Amino acid sequence: MTNIQNSHDGQNRLDRQGETAAVSPEVTVHDHGGGVRSVEVPIPDNPLGHTLVYVVDTDGGPVLVDTGWDDPGSWDVLAAGLEACGTAVGEVSGVVITHHHPDHHGLSGRVREASGAWVAMHAADAAIVRRTRETRSERWFSYMEAKLTAAGAPEEHVAPLRAGHRRGSTPGFSPALPDREIVPGEFLDLPGRRLRAVWTPGHTPGHVCLHLEEDHPARLPGHGRLFSGDHLLPEITPHIGLYEDPDDATVTDPLGDYLDSLERIGRLAPAEVLPAHQHTFTDAPGRVRELLAHHEERLSGLLSLLRQPLTAWQLAVRMEWNRPWDQIPYGSRNIAVSEAEAHLRRLVKLGRVEPVTGSEPVTYVAV
Repeated sequence: MTNIQNSHDGQNRLDRQGETAAVSPEVTVHDHGGGVRSVEVPIPDNPLGHTLVYVVDTDGGPVLVDTGWDDPGSWDVLAAGLEACGTAVGEVSGVVITHHHPDHHGLSGRVREASGAWVAMHAADAAIVRRTRETRSERWFSYMEAKLTAAGAPEEHVAPLRAGHRRGSTPGFSPALPDREIVPGEFLDLPGRRLRAVWTPGHTPGHVCLHLEEDHPARLPGHGRLFSGDHLLPEITPHIGLYEDPDDATVTDPLGDYLDSLERIGRLAPAEVLPAHQHTFTDAPGRVRELLAHHEERLSGLLSLLRQPLTAWQLAVRMEWNRPWDQIPYGSRNIAVSEAEAHLRRLVKLGRVEPVTGSEPVTYVAV
């Protein structure tokens, strides 16, 4: 473990590259070398534990890759972690968001208020942020009610949505609107750094990975380093569900998008991957192969289940999750159904599954 020393202002700070430091029982920072550090920002009541918020030194001041969950405790950890990295929230010049989910984008607005930093996001996810802020809660509740009913959810699962609709309570958040657009294939405006955006839709429509096209500080073989967000994680398969938009009936194929994006990242062959969760790792092409094989195996397993006609809900109940269905919380069941629907769309597009004509709610069967 690295040494922690008091800086001129009395704050603990990281003083050696390539090490990890427990600044306090609540604050852990990592120095990845080459002017890149990370802070473990906690996600309240979530098994993932934390988001790795990366701090990238630039000639114009530090830039963050993601910010963490919007929670007072998470904010305190981020602020303390930045101090340990030798900087402060008020010195942040920019925020680059890999995708709009609240464990990545949640604190962006607060960072901007404290520092005047710009916030950048891909246009597809920026559109989701605008929609989330502008759509009335009643519209979201009625949309989710209709969606789950069409998926074959039982009445006892749909009923709370009707109750929420009547109360007018607001699901979700009011995320900060970005003020810059991340353009795929282009370098971001980070003075003194070469950080190129790579569009990797799947987990969200506007998810981006960020390729730091610079020599690895430890001279590891490969092509630079990759901030992978949730697209490529060392031990977790990211959730792939439907892209929700109450006012857009476009039939998307997020799983197909994700698989295509995985292959694109595999071809980059970065020397090291810096993900948003868990830990850094090497051999990105090997991890990509594992994920492609996992999804092919899962699709084959679903085809076996679909020898009999099933609704999306019935399929979700029968799929393998990290716990039995009766132990999955209400909100997580909605996520599971969305993932089942994403897999169904992929199988339909491949011509391996088709909807049963006249079924209501719609059932699907293997061809």
